Amino acid sequence: MMDLVEWLASTSLSIALRESLYLYPWIESAHVLFIAIFFGTLLFVDLRLSGYVFKELSITQMNKKVLPLTIIGFVLMCLSGLLLFYAIPIRNYQNIFFRIKIVLMIVAGLNAFYFHWTMNKESKVWDKESYIPSNMKFSAIASLFLWSLVIISGRMIAYNWFDCDRQPQSDIINFLTSCVVETDFYESLDGI
Repeated sequence: MMDLVEWLASTSLSIALRESLYLYPWIESAHVLFIAIFFGTLLFVDLRLSGYVFKELSITQMNKKVLPLTIIGFVLMCLSGLLLFYAIPIRNYQNIFFRIKIVLMIVAGLNAFYFHWTMNKESKVWDKESYIPSNMKFSAIASLFLWSLVIISGRMIAYNWFDCDRQPQSDIINFLTSCVVETDFYESLDGI
């Protein structure tokens, strides 16, 4: 995997993105905007399904109005995120917060799949009875929690607390970040 990441870092487009004075900050700003669109619209749907707000709107009405914006925000967020990764692939790949973010996104995606699969089967009953099952309320709250953690871990990527160039670090951090440590070099420093 590291060979692929190193190859990505050596491509001319990756170098151009990384060294661009304006393009990388613009992509990063767009990424934040798309996160706001995605999470903002997701917030409405999840709060409705948790039973706290918009009780007068049926679930299908809410989804028809908000879900297209959520999908657009998600797609643009992912595309801009891929460009951000592509600009600095080695640092991102070895960043522990990036890895946490990816795992959280997978879990949040599985929750979203379960949520929409169940909702598509049963939401017509919920609309008629104005009753939302507890498993759907839990899924909605879990969605808010998971996507909040994705955003927080994504923000933490910017900090270099555990970057490979900040040695020496504990063995567990080196393992989790795939940092290759030249132990002979650090052992020679002990003798100085």
